[in-house]
Amino acid sequence: MDSKLKRVYVPMSETAFYILFCLQEPQHGYGIGQEVKAMTKGEVSISPGTMYGTLSKMEKDGLIRFVSEAEKRKIYEITELGRDILTTEMNRIKRIYINSIGDEYNG
Repeated sequence: MDSKLKRVYVPMSETAFYILFCLQEPQHGYGIGQEVKAMTKGEVSISPGTMYGTLSKMEKDGLIRFVSEAEKRKIYEITELGRDILTTEMNRIKRIYINSIGDEYNG
């Protein structure tokens, strides 16, 4: 994994995490926003400006790729690099969670 990109994305913002997580299946920005709202029961909402700015940056950095266009919406999916970074972040979050609950997790 590119160490520069790892420094940029890990730890990951909540927005970046949810976008990459949702793009494990091809999706467009509006659909990602709806999925995040549903997944978080409305606790997280990604504004259009943040969504499309993050999608653009992630595409430029090679974490996601444009797949197609449907009904004037760009469909994206996660790349292998994006999966590596998402997995690294999920492992980091899991480690923090396990460390925060200590012995309760083990027993």
